[in-house]
Amino acid sequence: MMWKDKYKIGIPLVDKQHKELFDRVEKFVEALRKDEEWDAKLPEIKKTLAFMKNYVVEHFDDEEVYQRKIGYPLQKEHHLIHKDFTEYVMQCAASFEKEGYPEKGVQQFAGKLLAWLINHVVATDLKMSEFVKKDGDL
Repeated sequence: MMWKDKYKIGIPLVDKQHKELFDRVEKFVEALRKDEEWDAKLPEIKKTLAFMKNYVVEHFDDEEVYQRKIGYPLQKEHHLIHKDFTEYVMQCAASFEKEGYPEKGVQQFAGKLLAWLINHVVATDLKMSEFVKKDGDL
């Protein structure tokens, strides 16, 4: 299981959404690793891409609303990170749909998705948690 309690940042809505993202990415990676033909993996690939296109936007919006509410000083930088990643997800999804879900590209996307998610939660989102704890709002 990729989700670990150490990834919790102490903000219930954000933690719940992060866990959902980790669970979905885990299923995606597991599907890609299955010993079966590529065409058999396509339904899970398409399902994950559709989920990601919607959920990253929803999650990032919720997180940014929370940041504005607490007066988080790194909100603009955090928003730019979210914006760049959202554009990456949307660009990959559109490219894969157009190109017929090339295996190499999808595999690279899965690796980047997993690495980005872990790094973002552990490094970037943890800063938000530290601010909240310091400020006493958590």
